[in-house]
Amino acid sequence: MFKASAGVMLPTSIIGSLPRPTWYTATLGSTPFLEAMVNSRYREQYEDAVSCYLRAQETAGLDIVTDGDAHYDEQVAGMSWQSYPLTHMAGFSKEASPTFYKVGAVAYPRGHILHDFLEARVFPKITGPVGRGNLQYAPMWKVAQRMTDRPVKFGTILPELLAASCEDDYYKDPIERTWALSDAINEELHDLADAGCPVLQMEEPQIHMVPVRGKAFGKLDVADLVKIFNNTVKGLRDKTEVWCHTCWGNPSQQRIFREPQSYQPTLEALNTVEADALTFETCSSGPGDLKAIGEIIKDKKVVIGVIDHHTLQIERPDEVAALIREALKHVPAERLVISSDCGMGREGMGRRHAAYKMVSMVLGTNIVRKELGLPEAQCLAAEGRYSLTVAEK
Repeated sequence: MFKASAGVMLPTSIIGSLPRPTWYTATLGSTPFLEAMVNSRYREQYEDAVSCYLRAQETAGLDIVTDGDAHYDEQVAGMSWQSYPLTHMAGFSKEASPTFYKVGAVAYPRGHILHDFLEARVFPKITGPVGRGNLQYAPMWKVAQRMTDRPVKFGTILPELLAASCEDDYYKDPIERTWALSDAINEELHDLADAGCPVLQMEEPQIHMVPVRGKAFGKLDVADLVKIFNNTVKGLRDKTEVWCHTCWGNPSQQRIFREPQSYQPTLEALNTVEADALTFETCSSGPGDLKAIGEIIKDKKVVIGVIDHHTLQIERPDEVAALIREALKHVPAERLVISSDCGMGREGMGRRHAAYKMVSMVLGTNIVRKELGLPEAQCLAAEGRYSLTVAEK
């Protein structure tokens, strides 16, 4: 069900996370969100951070905004993206311990920055039946949505990565725990959709990773992962707009593969997931898959990344416009959405860099909108008359 992107031509958004303000020192840890919001210091810092995130996106001119993933703590490599569910769902131990990543192609040696990513994997283990516990996504979304009249998108990590992240003393095998996590997340997301969230973003299904990493747990092939994805979002498209976000990794703003990867081997499978929109990393990995994407993805919206989350170099508006024009050769404008490749808050990027990347995204999109005779978005951040030092001519 198209809600946030309905009726908007070439809408703009970001994948989710934004760099954390230096003054945002409050941490959530394993405390339930609603309980933390009773603390006046945490509440003030959290709400102020969300407000800053929203205002930066509004000033840039984005159509669909996010809360910047403000509930994640400041962890090495952005590890809170995985640790938050593991420390708030039911069925997990109170104590955490180092865990081994049960996914291929991640054996980074000591001396590589991503070895820190491996050492940051200190998680609780499964000790009983997994349940949604205190995820409390709906209250988090409400905090953001009540601060803006623009649609707020809310994202979550998917079950196969969570299942690969934790030790397990309860389930017989990783497949069983993956399905249990899928059921629990589906229940939580229904609560979020019922609260009115206009876009739910499913983050990093491992479908496109199978050709390079192998089957998940050595057992789950592409078709199996599609089934798990569809179970996780079961019934949600009747209520809200569902995005499936895919990219090629982003811990500490780093690439995890030596060479750019291609979506082409799994596009047919991705086309069968129960989602309204599919996101693709097409800036940092290049536009080489756009033709194949356009040939295969015919009914869903296609979200292209025009901003590279790995680099501090700000893309020029003309570069953004050129990538959008290339995409329009293969995907009609009514099905094209403009975004970043991935989140910009996974440790490594500053707020100012992220802000100007969003501004450039909107300015570049406006170039193409003007060429197509479409309404342009207001980009307050680019209003020359508000310069402090240069008079507008």
